[in-house]
Amino acid sequence: GKGFVFLSEEEKSPVLHIPCNGDEQHFATLLGDLAHTDITSVYRLAGFEPTAVFPQVPPEAALHGSKEIQVLQSWEEINDWATSSTSELSSPGSETAPATLEDVLLEKLDDLDYPKFFIDLNAGHMEDADVFDPILTFLNQDSFVPSFQSFYDLSFSFLHSTFYGFSDEDELVLYLETSRNWAKRTRSVWAHVRLCFLLGKLCIKKVKFSQARVYFEEAMSVLDRGFGDLPLLAALHGSLASIYLKQNMKHKFSSLLGKTVTLLVCLPGRSFSSENELELLTYILRESIAVGNAPLEARICFLIVKLFLQLGRTEEVLPFLEHLQCLSTTWLSPGTRAGPLDAAATLGYLYDKKCLPNIALASVRSFVPSSTKGTPTPIWRAGFILQNASKLLGKQQLGRSSIPALACLYLRQALQFCCESRAVPMQRTLCAILSRTYLQHGLLDGAVPYAARAAALGRLLGEEEAFESSLSLGWLYLLQRRPGPAGPILRQLRRSLRGAACETPRGAVHNLLAMALGAQGRVQEAAENFLRALHKAKETGSRRNQAVSLANLGQLSLSCGAAQLAELYLLWSVRLYAELQGHQELDTELAQVLLWLAQAMVDRQRVEDAKLCYELALGFALKWQNLRSQLHVTERLCHFYSRVCPDLRACITYHEHWASLARQLQDRELEANARQALSQLYQALGTPEALRQSLDCTKQSLRIFIDLEEAVKAAEAWLQAGKLYYLLQEDELVEMYFQAAIQTALKGDNFSLAMDLYEKAGDTFFNGSRSRARAVEFYRGGAVPLARKLKATQTELRLFNKLAELQISLQGYEKALEFATLAARLSLRVGDQLQELVAFHRLATAYDLLHMHEMAEDCYLKTLAMRPPVLQSSAEALYYCKVYWHLGNLALHKLKDEQDAASYFLLALAAAAELGDQELQALLRAKLGAIPAAPGGPEGTPACATGRPRWLSEGGRVV
Repeated sequence: GKGFVFLSEEEKSPVLHIPCNGDEQHFATLLGDLAHTDITSVYRLAGFEPTAVFPQVPPEAALHGSKEIQVLQSWEEINDWATSSTSELSSPGSETAPATLEDVLLEKLDDLDYPKFFIDLNAGHMEDADVFDPILTFLNQDSFVPSFQSFYDLSFSFLHSTFYGFSDEDELVLYLETSRNWAKRTRSVWAHVRLCFLLGKLCIKKVKFSQARVYFEEAMSVLDRGFGDLPLLAALHGSLASIYLKQNMKHKFSSLLGKTVTLLVCLPGRSFSSENELELLTYILRESIAVGNAPLEARICFLIVKLFLQLGRTEEVLPFLEHLQCLSTTWLSPGTRAGPLDAAATLGYLYDKKCLPNIALASVRSFVPSSTKGTPTPIWRAGFILQNASKLLGKQQLGRSSIPALACLYLRQALQFCCESRAVPMQRTLCAILSRTYLQHGLLDGAVPYAARAAALGRLLGEEEAFESSLSLGWLYLLQRRPGPAGPILRQLRRSLRGAACETPRGAVHNLLAMALGAQGRVQEAAENFLRALHKAKETGSRRNQAVSLANLGQLSLSCGAAQLAELYLLWSVRLYAELQGHQELDTELAQVLLWLAQAMVDRQRVEDAKLCYELALGFALKWQNLRSQLHVTERLCHFYSRVCPDLRACITYHEHWASLARQLQDRELEANARQALSQLYQALGTPEALRQSLDCTKQSLRIFIDLEEAVKAAEAWLQAGKLYYLLQEDELVEMYFQAAIQTALKGDNFSLAMDLYEKAGDTFFNGSRSRARAVEFYRGGAVPLARKLKATQTELRLFNKLAELQISLQGYEKALEFATLAARLSLRVGDQLQELVAFHRLATAYDLLHMHEMAEDCYLKTLAMRPPVLQSSAEALYYCKVYWHLGNLALHKLKDEQDAASYFLLALAAAAELGDQELQALLRAKLGAIPAAPGGPEGTPACATGRPRWLSEGGRVV
């Protein structure tokens, strides 16, 4: 930016290089430690990764916060690297950094060949011009030379680099005073000025400001020889102006200020000669802010930062560096990502030193690494973010089992940087960490490609790296339920160990190979390999690996249905784990084994024992406050108490814990789903208090779904809340929530969902005991038009059947007939015989209620004609009996046709005989006995009564 024209790269480097003060190598080492895994020495439980959880809805937002950076390069390129020189296999984090901050900020003056002068104070020599001629000649040069640099720094280095032979500073002052007098006599102007300046500096060191002012003013009075030594001019003006300011000499200060500011601002890389200049810089900063001179404000801010750093007062740097960073961003041009001075990394480093991990993390995340040598690289940034993100999670030390998802983006960018620099070891390290990060968060599809890349890179580096990376890849394939690609990898590793004295890695390979074989259905071979792994574990004395092998054998037996054998293996494993208690990872594995044991107990109908195992598993997860393990066990307990051993109160308790865990894990969608399930459970209790809690759970899930922009689930939550308000008899809110649900669906043009919501809203009133008529507007006014628009004939038919039944119950028989007729017509179009039967039966009922008895009779007979001639079940016989009984009453009392009535009662009697219901038969015989000339039994059924249904079915009267 234009405001930073005086800020050179050389000036910026001391500020920008501070974070790299040894930290680059530190973070490279940290990443290397994170990449290492114990998979070669510790067996894995089948399908279980202690450090990972595989939720149904993984938190991808954290892991995919930005566009994926393409880092997985072609296999051909990897093969090319195998022939590259060893120099290309170096890590970009291996450069040595300066040991101290002073080394970064100050150039080493000892490397320069300075002239030195002996201090001779013999009385005979004080009046000898030849004695002082060398120093006068040296100091009288009319331009700046590097030897003068020590005169102008803060550390008074000239005391040791230019002069020697004096016992204390008073002797040096006397020598310089005498030299000054000789400079006056010989009219050596530049020597006179420089000697006055040095004397003034020594006075400042002894806090003799008035005496220093006299020397500086004398130097200024004789300085008339141009601008040959600009550092001298800047130091002289700065020192004198600082004293004027300190001594409140306003007039003199004002007259000198203009030149002083010019020299301060316009000289790049100038050294500070006095700590007193801080007051001067602070004064100029205030004035620049007051007049709105942002470029001057930025320049002075930078100088203050530089002065504080040179003084070692890093805690006081922050306010000025923050302000400088803000000013820097104002000069951002369109399309650029960083300002003229991107001090975000330095700020993050300083915040970290002040134990402010939140703001340190935010600062470094905004930092854009550059290609400038010595500035922080993407590797430094990834390491820094990993370290500070873990602090925010409450962990003082970053562990391999708790890699923050936040770091994923920066790890990918570090990998891209290593790809460009062909740093193969660090590439493998980063691929291994990324793979574990994805695994830890249940994203196996993201973990496998990085693991495959790490394995390919490992083959370029050595046998140990190749073995570990390949074994990790095989394990990921198994977790992904892909035994096919895992098998060849594991067999190759098993072959590579032949003849090697490494029993533990061989056992680890047998253990994983057994899982692959078991997943392919090769149970016998799987069991043999698990037993080999168990044998190797016994040989090495690893009780943990023995416990894992036994648990895996138990799980294999369980998967084959051998519950009793599984129980034996799993109990043996639990005993071994019980002896090893005291470590979080071990207890997490024990919790998983207890879950398998509980399932074996359930399969053997030992519900109480299974309950004990489930509760113990949760206890071990609670012991270490392991949220992921608790979540896994709690989900199983919820299933147990809802399906295996139904207990509504216990189910509610564990669902409450499930929702609480999801909230602590910040998995909002999982929390919302848990709240929805909890709402249904509270609703099942049915008490007013439970309904209130159900409503509260539904509203909480609704808020989450709205935040997540899950329109479908949000609409369903609106609907559920409306139903609960109906149950709570708060009718004024019911329709408002129903309309909110429907509008949510319509807003996204989801007409199918809107149709379902209209129907479900109507069902609430239809199935309820209050305001049942309000169902009509949701069915007829909302759902039916959408069903016709979507050509959902089945839904339209169902709606008309509901409307017909509703109107019948509300005694709106004319409306009922209209809806029943529409339903009957639609049922013929659909071609579903059962739907047709229901529609015509309801139509018959409507005709009957409207006293249109002949039409009712025809419709009833139409329904009977749809059934097969031979009765198929007792339910069908009962239907026949009821309908013929009703037809008999209809013919006898309404149509006054005794012959048809007798026929109908006789058919009803035949159906009752098929049912074997003696009481019903007796009633029907009594009915027949009351009709003159009626036959006494079912054997003489008149042909007209049985033929009429057949005629209708063959195309008689159609509605």
